Amino acid sequence: MAGEGRPSPDPRPRNVWSFAQSRGERTRAMKTVQLGSRGLSVSAQGFGAMGMSGAYGASHDERESIATLNQAVDLGITLFDTAESYGPFENERLLARALGHRRDEIQLATKFGLDFTDDGQPGPLDGRPEHIRRAVERSLRHLNTDVIDLYYMHRVDPDTPIEETIGGMAELVTAGKVRYIGLSEVSAATIRRAHKVHPLTAVQSELSLFSRDLLDDGTKETLDELGIGLVAYSPIGRGFLSGSIRSVDDMDVDDSRRGLPRFSQENITANLKLVQHVRGIAEQRGATPAQVALAWVTAQGAVPILGTRRRSFLLENAAAAEIVLTADELSALDAVVRPDTVSGARYTPQQLASTNR
Repeated sequence: MAGEGRPSPDPRPRNVWSFAQSRGERTRAMKTVQLGSRGLSVSAQGFGAMGMSGAYGASHDERESIATLNQAVDLGITLFDTAESYGPFENERLLARALGHRRDEIQLATKFGLDFTDDGQPGPLDGRPEHIRRAVERSLRHLNTDVIDLYYMHRVDPDTPIEETIGGMAELVTAGKVRYIGLSEVSAATIRRAHKVHPLTAVQSELSLFSRDLLDDGTKETLDELGIGLVAYSPIGRGFLSGSIRSVDDMDVDDSRRGLPRFSQENITANLKLVQHVRGIAEQRGATPAQVALAWVTAQGAVPILGTRRRSFLLENAAAAEIVLTADELSALDAVVRPDTVSGARYTPQQLASTNR
């Protein structure tokens, strides 16, 4: 295995600069955790590849993306998250090109949902078993693998009973095409119904200092009760909590965030005051705001997935896995950055309606 023969990682907290010193080295520094109670062991942080296929603007460099993905494996990240809708299809193909030679070092997670044609034209949400069987074969082909480690339904189909959908996903486990199953952006009630048909390993939802609905509405409590892991996407508030966005003009003209309420100029200006509070705590720790934001998500019992496209940001974000916030620091964050102090919704009303929350 990579990293054999190297000294054991220094147990003392290290910041981004000590990670940078090991740039290019094959290390196994990041600890592993159990995702749920079904036996899936993953790195404490995962990697979300969506942004590498144009979601945050068209300007991306495939060579840098491939280098970033490989460096993530070098740092000990094992869980890589994609979906057939990213691109569509292109993100799955990118992971196959970048990490196909390292398949035995990683866990692949992907998602189905919309009824895509083979040339990528989207149709409606479809949770019927016959659609699931078509979708998984296509994802297996695009990922160039014979098994998907974690297979999610991206958004729940309101026209198909969740029991029927989960039954179709369970068939894939029996057939050996999928190892574990999960759902994305679902309510506690839906989770309970689904889990009765076949045990869920993970639920993926947005979770950050700015978006914590699932902590307040009983969803996280349900996951803990049932032994289901939580995977958090957008843990840095779609990049906002890093402090790098101060204006709408800081995003590409085709960046999808421009269409989200929280990224209007008025809301950006208001929320920058909250970022300054995060920055103050970060400076006391010798960390960055992004690292503190990630450490807060980890403290909620979730596995955050990093969504960077560049190696420099990956090194910074991965270093957050070694930061454990104190009770006082967590209280200081929660006292200021709360749902009632964050300006703007995370999604448009139409997008929120599709989340089954």
